[in-house]
Order: sequence, then structure tokens, then C-alpha cells
Amino acid sequence: MKTKPQNAAIVSVCLLILACVFLAQAQSGRRKIPTSPAPPVPTPTPEPEPKPKEPEKEAERVFFVGADRNGAFAAYPFTFYDAVVSGCVEKLRNAASSRVDWSDRDFSRAEAIKKAKADTKAFVVVLTVTGRQMGSQARDQYGQMEVQFTVFAPGTAKIAANGTTYLNAARTGPLVIGPTTGTNSRLYAEQLLKRAGEDAGSRILRSLHIPISNFKTQE
Repeated sequence: MKTKPQNAAIVSVCLLILACVFLAQAQSGRRKIPTSPAPPVPTPTPEPEPKPKEPEKEAERVFFVGADRNGAFAAYPFTFYDAVVSGCVEKLRNAASSRVDWSDRDFSRAEAIKKAKADTKAFVVVLTVTGRQMGSQARDQYGQMEVQFTVFAPGTAKIAANGTTYLNAARTGPLVIGPTTGTNSRLYAEQLLKRAGEDAGSRILRSLHIPISNFKTQE
């Protein structure tokens, strides 16, 4: 027969076994709490690079204008040639996509040909004032002056356009500067010559097939 101490030991072992079973069940029944993921590190947004400036469009047409101031038989004042060049340059500058340079010194035909051959882009224009010498005489002498123009093509110096424009006061419109004698006589002639230069510029543009309707003022 088993003694009481033996029975107590058996009971203790059973209780220990039961305690281990309950502890294991309790551990398995616990839910595992998921850990929250770390917040994502923000990626810095790269700053947009500045767009490179587009190169300026090169002028489609280039002109160089000068006047043969010593080629005429009559020695006119330099202001007469300045007026002609100014009118021609002003008209050519109003053409779309055109750049115009000019000379305020004597520019002979030979120099124009040489420049045209050396330049691969510019049409070279030489202007000449001819006719009877101006003075403080009758007003009808203004109509005796004329402006001849010749355009040499770049690279070859071949004549691209040429012609003559006349000082016709009735055609160019009224010019009110006072009596056409003395100083006013010269001013009147200069205004007519400027308009003759403008007419030459218009005729050059038409000869080169540049639409006059597309005129734009060049700054």
C-alpha cells in the first residue's frame, strides 16, 4: 500500500503538470500585437532646372547702304546724301526680318562691289545723286535731281536690283517749310531727297520679292 507521503508527491507532480499545461495554453492564446511600420522618409523634390534661353533668330535679310558722294559731276552738300541714305534705310528697316547697316561716308561703286563679294549675307546698296547742281534759283530745279540705286548680291556682287527714282514734289506730297529760297531751299531739297530714298527702298524690296504688306517697325 502507498503511504501518505507518496500520495502527496504524486498529487504535487500532477498539479505541476496541470500548471505547465495551463501556462502553455495561455501563452499560445495570446495575440501578437503587430508593430506599426516606420513612417517613410520623404524624398526631396529636385528643383526644376532653368530652361536655357533660345538663341535669337538671325535676321533673314541683311542690307548695307551707302552713297557715292564723290561720283557725281556736281558737288552736292553731304546733307543731301545723308537724306537719301536715311530715307532708304528707314524703308528697308521696316521690312520684316531685315537688318540694315549703313555708312555715313563716301561709299563708291567699287567699294560696294568689293564688300558684296566679301560678305556672304548682306545685300549691298549704293546710292548716287545726279542731275543739275542745286542752288537758290527756281523751284523747278528740284525736279532735275534724281537718285540712282544699285543692289549687289552677297558673295557674287551680281546686280540684284537697280533703277532710278526722281524728285517729284507733286508725287511725294506737300512739304511746308516756307519759301523755297536760301536755307529753306536746301531743307526742301533734303526732304525731297529723303522721300526719293524711301522710294528707292520700296523698289528694292519689290525687286527682291519682299512683301511690302509685311512691314514691321524695327527697334
